[in-house]
Amino acid sequence: MSPLNEILLAEPRGFCAGVDRAIEIVERAIAKFGAPIYVRHEIVHNTYVVNDLKQKGAVFIEDLAEVPPGATLVFSAHGVSRAVQDEAKARGFSLFDATCPLVTKVHVEVAKLAREGYEFIMIGHKGHPEVEGTMGQLDQGIHLVEDSADVAKLPLDLHDKLAVVTQTTLSVDDTAEISSAIRQRFPHVREPKQQDICYATQNRQDAVKLLSPQVDVVIVVGSPTSSNSNRLRELAEKLGTSAYMIDNAEELKSEWFEGKTRVGLTAGASAPELLVEQVIAKLRALGATAVRNLPGVEEHLKFPLPKGLRIEA
Repeated sequence: MSPLNEILLAEPRGFCAGVDRAIEIVERAIAKFGAPIYVRHEIVHNTYVVNDLKQKGAVFIEDLAEVPPGATLVFSAHGVSRAVQDEAKARGFSLFDATCPLVTKVHVEVAKLAREGYEFIMIGHKGHPEVEGTMGQLDQGIHLVEDSADVAKLPLDLHDKLAVVTQTTLSVDDTAEISSAIRQRFPHVREPKQQDICYATQNRQDAVKLLSPQVDVVIVVGSPTSSNSNRLRELAEKLGTSAYMIDNAEELKSEWFEGKTRVGLTAGASAPELLVEQVIAKLRALGATAVRNLPGVEEHLKFPLPKGLRIEA
């Protein structure tokens, strides 16, 4: 029998304001205009959420050519490039933008500084839809770096007007390291007044820093495509605690808990609390008896919905 007896819950965990808003936009569009509602890319990176919305009438697409004329289209929480926005307008879709307002803030900053003659260094993961959306705000003059080694290879001059932007779901510590390498090579670089990494990403990482030293193993509920969930698992491992990321309770393996007494549980910003509850139930079946919430930041932020989706009283 496993000696597993206690589950510690990270606080905060799970849905952030941007994810809540994105899901609500799709649900309200379905309620107001009827199915199908088309969504470009997964609305958020979570398998359960995407499947749930599919059942309600959402159709997820990557190419706008798949959307029939006159249909209602929602942009995902990760944001889209200028080219995608222009194509959607040209095709005459009824549009709702579920881009997280914190990502939109980065887009606005890029547009503003580009008008002032800046070139950009973007810290992020190649191929991530948020990175494609932010880099796609400009036709040129934005250079992606994934690590400090990339900074050394940048084809930029010391005298260029340079500004830094980052993907909002990165590891706070890794980003600080890359930013430091950028500052060393380009001392005059302009950095964001407030870092671009979102409050929810920061809070969930801080919660894992508090959680990890107190447990024998950390479980992160999140889908493989979720950047912020992957960062939580990596962070726990960096802190010396074995950690696993699972999409749902079915993926738990009893051997992870052999000889372990205390398990830490958290969830990425796109993972619903329902999945956390199912994991708790499975851990109880494996022998855990006590569940304890750790102290943490309380989040009260709520973003307004786009006009045309507010349901009249």
